[in-house]
Amino acid sequence: MTTAVNIQTTPTEDQASSEPAQQTTFDVLEIQDLLPHRYPFALVDRIVDYVPAKKAVGLKNVTINEPFFPGHIPKRPIMPGVLIVESMAQVGGVVLTLLPGMKGKFFAFAGIDGVRFRRPVVPGDQLIMTVELISLKMNRIAKMRGKTMVDNQLVCEGEMLFSLID
Repeated sequence: MTTAVNIQTTPTEDQASSEPAQQTTFDVLEIQDLLPHRYPFALVDRIVDYVPAKKAVGLKNVTINEPFFPGHIPKRPIMPGVLIVESMAQVGGVVLTLLPGMKGKFFAFAGIDGVRFRRPVVPGDQLIMTVELISLKMNRIAKMRGKTMVDNQLVCEGEMLFSLID
């Protein structure tokens, strides 16, 4: 049994007055304000940690009601690997659209490198996706590294390329 411990710190008076609080979590409605994806292709339920211009950690609760399970694979439902990668890409999209001057802009998925799948994802799993910004060139081309875990086991990892669409 794991016990969660919440440690809260109080900012100093100087910090409270000089630095606005930065939002670090986003619910599904806030994610919809940032990304254009909708059912059945909205694949991030929550952002549980966000570090501006650096990384985000998102989660996806996988249920038997997912629209892809009846055909992939009957009697042995497995989440398609491309949708695991797309889930990571959507977490990356949150990082990119929160960069200064990028709200309302759309970064398209432009490529993947070194993606590996380590274990299947089945109904009842919760994907924990960590996506880090590696580079951003000319505010148009972004490279990101993603990793997806289920129950502290590596499911998928790889690098993704994004391109700003005007």
